[in-house]
Amino acid sequence: MAYEPDILAVGLDAVFCGINPAASAAASGHNFSHGSNRFWRVLHLAGLTDVQLQPSEERRLLDYRCGITAAVRRPTARAEDIPASEFRLARIGFEAKMRRYAPRSIAFLGKRAYSAMTDQADVPWGRQPIEFAGAEAWVLPNPSGLNRSFTLEALVEAYSELRMWLTR
Repeated sequence: MAYEPDILAVGLDAVFCGINPAASAAASGHNFSHGSNRFWRVLHLAGLTDVQLQPSEERRLLDYRCGITAAVRRPTARAEDIPASEFRLARIGFEAKMRRYAPRSIAFLGKRAYSAMTDQADVPWGRQPIEFAGAEAWVLPNPSGLNRSFTLEALVEAYSELRMWLTR
């Protein structure tokens, strides 16, 4: 069976949208599976899950009304290998998929995909003023181990803001 990065269901509270699948995820068959990736730890510490899930348990994320997808489906070793033009080309299909699944919110992990897909050069962190595909749009720091400009504490704080908005 081929690697399928999407963990989706209709009407989720939040869909976490990565830039694209990492080569390590495609090889392991699970999202955010590289040992240095902080995604699963951050979700737990931010209160979005009551236990720290392992990448192999990624489908359990649906029990928490959350899902995972990627803006671009092509796996790469580094997210920087995806040019802005590829995000723009992916927008129509990605937006159609998000409208089909109709989550309450889409949390883009990092600014690059959202910025390119919406043609906005300067995107702030957090909740965005304009919806994307009928959902509240959020831009959260990417939890990749390569993104060391955000401490674990800063990641948890950013993801906690989404959790608080979802539980309001």
